[in-house]
Amino acid sequence: MSQVPHHWPMRLSSERASAWADAHRRAAGPVAAILHVLPVLIVAVVVVADLAGGAGMICLPLLVAGPALAATTNGPRGVLCVGLLAVVLGAVLGSTGGVPVRELAAVLSALLAVTTASALASALRGRRERVLAAVRTVAEAAQHALLQPVPETVGPFRTAVRYSAAAAEARIGGDLYALVDTPHGVRLIVGDVRGKGLPAVGTAALVLGVFREAAHDEPDLLAVVDRIERSLARNLGPDDFVTAVVAGYPGTGQLEVVNCGHAPPLMISASGEVEAVETSDPAPPLGLRALSGQAPRLQVMPFADGDQLLLYTDGVTEARDHAREFYPLAEGVARHACDEPARTLTALHDELLAHVGGRLHDDAALLLLRKETVAEPVPVRCRPEAGLQVATRSAQRVTPPAWTRMP
Repeated sequence: MSQVPHHWPMRLSSERASAWADAHRRAAGPVAAILHVLPVLIVAVVVVADLAGGAGMICLPLLVAGPALAATTNGPRGVLCVGLLAVVLGAVLGSTGGVPVRELAAVLSALLAVTTASALASALRGRRERVLAAVRTVAEAAQHALLQPVPETVGPFRTAVRYSAAAAEARIGGDLYALVDTPHGVRLIVGDVRGKGLPAVGTAALVLGVFREAAHDEPDLLAVVDRIERSLARNLGPDDFVTAVVAGYPGTGQLEVVNCGHAPPLMISASGEVEAVETSDPAPPLGLRALSGQAPRLQVMPFADGDQLLLYTDGVTEARDHAREFYPLAEGVARHACDEPARTLTALHDELLAHVGGRLHDDAALLLLRKETVAEPVPVRCRPEAGLQVATRSAQRVTPPAWTRMP
């Protein structure tokens, strides 16, 4: 049996990176074509200006703008072609315009030097683009491994998820979510790791790994939370913690919720009322139980057909617009909630991005769970806005406990 070379993953990553770069260039379309031709147009303008005005040496030094600009829009070959064109045209214009030989030689030498430097800069830029493409490919693979796709249907539920990382190039961050179907019912978690970057990603991976294992093993939802707590106590630093909401549906028509210092979920009833699932005895975040000595408590509430549960991270509720106003999530849910979770979250996510002006400054995750009705028709109909009401206690912005406001 032939052996697979040990370096095949790197080669595959390189191929995917090249494919991504090619696709990116193709997507640029006409704009990219214009930018590629622009250096040649600049050289042509300089030549026409020289011929029209007879300025001689006054215009010839401007030819260096062609290869210099080509370094930002073309590859090394394109830069060399533009530079060679500029040198040839400069030599012709200088010789026919009576420019002294020494001065003409100085101009042409400067053109050659700028062309060489521009070609090297273009080569380095291309290499950085390929490295970036490879990093994005690896980041996407890491995201798929860490934040596994949530199926559209799990048990009696329809689900949807939307995730946006603040580090746009990395596409992964410290927010986490997971939903699994276990012998003890459907269980899910949404959480937020303190901090950002690779350490936060590592902590999120640890939490999700323990959750997925414990969710299948432990019949009690509090035991699942205890497993995560013990694991974090062994692996986190003294200043690290994770806020999270762990929920489960054991199949009894009731929903179990354990809130560990996280923003309260939103319950959307079948009638359209939106209400925050507050807890009278908030527990500390995961990883801080040893400092407070306070254990989380299990909340049990009815969850009937047509009801929905929205879990989210503080990147959603703390998103600000240009006037420094927070995004009103509960009101947004009331406007956009419908019988199809994917459509609801798409509308919420688009409105959230419009609220902040197009780019989030913190990781944001939304996970929506809807219990299907037994005799629900196949076509999905969104409820009209007039039929949706926001509960009084959740109409205002939901303010999480102080420990959820992470630096």
